Amino acid sequence: MKMILVTGATGQIGSELVPALRDNYGLESVIAAGHRRAPPSSLGSGEYITVDVTKYDQIENAIRDYGITHIFHLASLLSGETEEHPEVAWDVNFNGTHNILEAARKNGVEQIVYPSSIAAFGPETPRDKTPLATIQRPKYLYGISKVTGELLGYWYHDKYGLDVRGVRFPGIISWKEELKLLPDGLPPGTTDYAVLIYYAALREGKYTSYLRSNTALPMMYIPDAIKALIDLSEADGSRLIHRTDFNVNAMSFTPEELATSIRLRIPAFKMHYQVVPKKQAIADSWPKSLDDYEAREEWGWKPGFDIDSMTDDMLRNLGKKLGVVR
Repeated sequence: MKMILVTGATGQIGSELVPALRDNYGLESVIAAGHRRAPPSSLGSGEYITVDVTKYDQIENAIRDYGITHIFHLASLLSGETEEHPEVAWDVNFNGTHNILEAARKNGVEQIVYPSSIAAFGPETPRDKTPLATIQRPKYLYGISKVTGELLGYWYHDKYGLDVRGVRFPGIISWKEELKLLPDGLPPGTTDYAVLIYYAALREGKYTSYLRSNTALPMMYIPDAIKALIDLSEADGSRLIHRTDFNVNAMSFTPEELATSIRLRIPAFKMHYQVVPKKQAIADSWPKSLDDYEAREEWGWKPGFDIDSMTDDMLRNLGKKLGVVR
């Protein structure tokens, strides 16, 4: 029987991955771990523990106490937070990932799934249909941490036979978690405008983007992100040529294209632009679209949402959540 530990369980992806895993494997088989003392209501019922991934002993104790066989390691500072707090990011994104891999190796964990990011690329990477194997020289610490995690995963697999798997996620869009803004009034992630815009459309009927209108970036609706993680975990390992660096593509769009999709449902919606240079610089160093040939060939990856089906679902669910009738 699988016993699964999910680190970073209170974050955007973790808060939706945990319920999905519990639906698949049973309530008692999934241990949610986060840095908060109490779990958010989105996690529902089930075991929740506080784990600081920068503390090796806390990880090892969790693995031993619950007989953990599989880990989904999601704990990470995002791009904006990482640039603002590099010392904390070093502890969480670098040391935390190493602690997870080392504790897994020493305690018989069978598999680790680790999400990387398009931030692992850089300005010298081809930006259109970015391939899996290409130059990776990110300019920002978040991306450097993701490249490090990818390479560590390969090393632990090659040296110790640890089954480490991972995807490079584009920007993730979800209606369930309302993003908390940083002290500068900006969200923690560079692609988070694509979440905030839906809230603003329903609440105020307008949104001011911190990215240029023509800034194309890869994006993914969170049901597809959850599907990608679970599908990769369940894939036949004998078919995997690659390990921790699978590109997964769903859609690419600009802020103005997303605004157009919203206007088809909310005609009065207004879009404004006030570019924030530090956010724009990060976005300009990332791909515009991804080539995910290897994921499709090696484990059958296929997304289910495009921009318009995502907008329909986002507005329907957010409208219910916010009590807004369109």
